Amino acid sequence: MFHLSKNENLVAATVVVGFLAVMAGCSADKETPASTSLDGSSSDAVRIAVIPKGTSHEFWKSVHYGAEKAAKELGNVEIIWRGPVVESDTGSQIEVVKTMITSQVDGIVLAPNQKGGLVDVVQESIEEGIPVVIFDSGLDKGPEIVSYVATDNYKGGKMAAAAMAEAIGGKGNVILLRYIAGSESTEQREQGFLDGIADYPDIKVVSSDQRGGDNATSSKAKVDQLLQVHEQDLAGIFAVCEPNANGTLESLRNAGRNEKIKLIAFDPSDALIEALQDGSCSGIVLQDPVQMGYQSVLTIVDSINGKSSEAFISTGEYIATPANMSEDRMQELLKPAIVE
Repeated sequence: MFHLSKNENLVAATVVVGFLAVMAGCSADKETPASTSLDGSSSDAVRIAVIPKGTSHEFWKSVHYGAEKAAKELGNVEIIWRGPVVESDTGSQIEVVKTMITSQVDGIVLAPNQKGGLVDVVQESIEEGIPVVIFDSGLDKGPEIVSYVATDNYKGGKMAAAAMAEAIGGKGNVILLRYIAGSESTEQREQGFLDGIADYPDIKVVSSDQRGGDNATSSKAKVDQLLQVHEQDLAGIFAVCEPNANGTLESLRNAGRNEKIKLIAFDPSDALIEALQDGSCSGIVLQDPVQMGYQSVLTIVDSINGKSSEAFISTGEYIATPANMSEDRMQELLKPAIVE
């Protein structure tokens, strides 16, 4: 029988342990590492960052719902929902995109709150191999995005003009209340309205250069000012987004002019739906935010899987009036599902 000394036993044991450690290391090198989410947890899911203009308005909660719906149907897709609180905070939105690039998400779905301000960071994402779908509001030319998923906002603006003409009997003075500079979606609505209203020679736009800002409070203050100048001869106001319309409605009610001066809104809220019922609002141009979130996620995942998409994917545009608001489709769009 062959015997080892005490020292020889120690050397042999060390060699065995070292060999096992090397083998374990080789085995680990052959494994595919799991991806890591923003909270540090491991996940093999395809991670899609969905970045809205802001997170405080009901519209974006419905977009979120649509994105989650698509992820659930696709399976093995994780939605990372991040965005600035207010829609005018371009700096915060840029930082969110940069964070998603650093965390190496698989794709980004973005609604830029400034059409020029997000160009560079979108280009950075694409150069890092992370594809980008733009939704809701367009981006200036430059980056090769996968697709643009949105309402035809110019058409929506023209629909608002037709609804205004009908509400005021084809004649009278009207105001276009703008949103904030650089928001491509609302700029398209504004231009569509102005082009549409030009078809009615007896309707005069007495103010089209004032902006309500990104919240109802600032919009109310702006309409208060406009009413001081134009109230006596004013027939209607078109407010191009939900916060602007909410502020306009409050101003008209406070002034006791909510039935005389016709309001056409873009995007619903509980207050605007109530106003549609009691005659304080004559029409609401509607988008389909659930479909927007849903189609955006399907499109980015298709791109990741090597499938091509149309350059523009329309999610439709509609208008609710007191006459049709009880219809099933209008009810779906007036009160779209949301992520609570």
